[in-house]
Amino acid sequence: NKHNKFYFKVAPLDPKLRDAIKSGELAEGRIKKKVPQLWEKLSSLGFDAKEARKVKNIYKGNILIEDTRGQVHMGEVIELINDMFEDVMRAGPLAREPCIGLLVTLADMSLHEDSIHRGPAQVYPAVREGIRAAIRGGGAVLYEPVQVLQFDTPTRFMGEVSKLLSSKRGQMLEMDSRGEFTTIKGKLPVAEMFGLSNDIRSSTEGRASFSVVDQGFEKLPNELQQKIINQIRSRKGIVEEETTAE
Repeated sequence: NKHNKFYFKVAPLDPKLRDAIKSGELAEGRIKKKVPQLWEKLSSLGFDAKEARKVKNIYKGNILIEDTRGQVHMGEVIELINDMFEDVMRAGPLAREPCIGLLVTLADMSLHEDSIHRGPAQVYPAVREGIRAAIRGGGAVLYEPVQVLQFDTPTRFMGEVSKLLSSKRGQMLEMDSRGEFTTIKGKLPVAEMFGLSNDIRSSTEGRASFSVVDQGFEKLPNELQQKIINQIRSRKGIVEEETTAE
């Protein structure tokens, strides 16, 4: 804004770090003091040893680094920066959906000399829009929830199950035929699972069943990105203009 400037960089988080946060091996939270055990853990997971000491927040699968130099007022604003980092990670810039797997670095900042202009009303919007713009500028994409399903079906209906998977943007992962019965593992977007039980029943004469084996998130196909983003933004009533990175 007119009083304060914050410069952010955003990069994908190393998969090892992301998995460690997800499993609980790497604890989440704000880092307000020296924590040698955390630094060692980060280093063991491939994090640069010097950068590990600059980590200020681990939140919902994302990490914030403070990499500024000579900022005498950092103590006044670091919690405000943490607040907005968490705010954007909860509701990202594309469609106000949660962010995951991001390494956000505060590279520099310029604060107003008068403390009255360094409060929440001035800092919050500047930090929030700075992080959002950095994420957009980095080519952020929307991910969608997917589930791995196991289908147990008479072998003669194997082709019908395969066709059903394909029609719902699904992917066959494994198939094991043993005599009259076949087990199929397939991956399917959750958004395409509406009516799946009825579809399976009707296409296999009620002989097949399925169960959930695993779940996660995968990148939404490029051709669907803008369509789904627009749908979500419309549903949430998001109409504000987007801030771009400079």
